[in-house]
Amino acid sequence: DIGTERYTFNFTIRDSPTYFINVQSWGREEYIRSLSESFRVGDCVTIENPLIQSKEAEREEKFNPVTPSAYKLLLSENHSVVKTSPCYDTDTRLLSLLHLPVKDPQDYYSLGDIVANGQSLHGRVLNVLAAVMAVSE
Repeated sequence: DIGTERYTFNFTIRDSPTYFINVQSWGREEYIRSLSESFRVGDCVTIENPLIQSKEAEREEKFNPVTPSAYKLLLSENHSVVKTSPCYDTDTRLLSLLHLPVKDPQDYYSLGDIVANGQSLHGRVLNVLAAVMAVSE
């Protein structure tokens, strides 16, 4: 509907060390808020009735992880369902995927690289691998 606010929520799922895919959802604020609060990083999910779409690599991979797939999953508020499931009980292989990055280990900049080469990196979009020591107001 023209003039209606729409919200988005994107995430990446994986079921093997090699294969992972980006998921995009659009909808009303209540739907997106509920979806984003329904699972956490590391949860196992079942996605029912997603729409499979070709991804636009140049546009989408600037702000999403680069995936080996030429496709993305699109969740529809009216047709798709995301359910958490206790899959670690049935498939312990999924546990080993929790700590695998979705980026090539050679595709990151360290904070030291950014400090040392800041002028030449100005205006570029980079991947940064860093550890968070503390979070505060």
